[in-house]
Amino acid sequence: MAGGKQELKRSRSIVPCFVLVELVILAGTVVLAYHFEYTDTFPVHLQGFFCYDSAYAKPYPGPEDASKAPPVLVYSLVTAVPTAMILVGELAACFLQPETHQEKTIVSGECCYFNPLLRRIIRFLGIYSFGLFTTTIFANAGQAVTGNQTPHFLSVCRPNYTALGCQPPPGTLYITDKAACTGSPALVAAARKAFPSKDAALSAYSATYTLMYVTLVLQLKGSRLAKPSICLALLCPAFLVGVVRVAEYRNHWSDVLAGFLTGGAIAVFLVSCVVNYFQSTPPSSQPLLSPESLASVPVVDLPCVDSSLEKLSMAQQVRDHPEEQEFSTLLSRDLERQLARSLHLGVPSGAALAHPYEITELCMQRSPDPQLCLFPTTPDVLIPSRSVTSEV
Repeated sequence: MAGGKQELKRSRSIVPCFVLVELVILAGTVVLAYHFEYTDTFPVHLQGFFCYDSAYAKPYPGPEDASKAPPVLVYSLVTAVPTAMILVGELAACFLQPETHQEKTIVSGECCYFNPLLRRIIRFLGIYSFGLFTTTIFANAGQAVTGNQTPHFLSVCRPNYTALGCQPPPGTLYITDKAACTGSPALVAAARKAFPSKDAALSAYSATYTLMYVTLVLQLKGSRLAKPSICLALLCPAFLVGVVRVAEYRNHWSDVLAGFLTGGAIAVFLVSCVVNYFQSTPPSSQPLLSPESLASVPVVDLPCVDSSLEKLSMAQQVRDHPEEQEFSTLLSRDLERQLARSLHLGVPSGAALAHPYEITELCMQRSPDPQLCLFPTTPDVLIPSRSVTSEV
């Protein structure tokens, strides 16, 4: 913590979890990527082709090392650029903006102290490495399952069209024979791995991950063009890798597009669901108070305020004098008895009807003149209870 005592948090599970779970998973992805790349554990699907198909008859561009974007350059960029960007960003945030780091130093056992800066660097770079090998596995698995050919497939396959019975172009015969190719087996096997483009997938993954880090973590005050410039500089090499792959007839445009989508999707998933948009771990919630501690909590009595309806009803009762209320009651009962006698209802002199509306209904049934049945009544008023109060 900047400007104060550094907070500590003890955890005995961080080291075993890191060694026995995370490192094992990372090692498993590395081994799987190695088997996809350098062994025949996962054979490539043999997809057929049409005779004289112009989509696969482009000239052979040479080995991968002769490309303008060779694998060595691509792999170096996707490894070095994000690592340098994350290291620079974390060091700058730690020393120039220490208030942004809210994580505690974790103590494991009696000797191991994990600084928040070290934890963030290991977390972000570890997740990036995991995603890098995962992208390689996804790309190699797609190539092995589909077996789509490169644009120069027929140039390295060198099929014997006469022996296969192909007619002059445009040929309509679909060749599925494994022995149809007479070229180098290694070149033919490499030419069957086109969809999706692995170099495009790795470039898109690296650019997306680093771009999201720059956008979400780096704080460059006073400049509106610094972040966009860095982001565009990161996207430009990834885009150029895809363009070179298509221009040199090493991949179709659909292969490059699929590689971009694969790498970008993996990067977005890891940033949003695994590293929580590069944010610090939120502080733990306060523990609940025990019943013993609740007894020591001071109690504050809040004033009880009467509602407005109750105040209005009280004011009406105060304005009406008791003599006026008694007189109104006697007058109403007298009118009821007189009207009941006129209608021959036979109501005793000491009793009153349950409600004035009953007298009105009977009058409407007995008397032809409706004007004689008008009986002034007071509307029912809902008087709120004294127990209804509002607390502040």
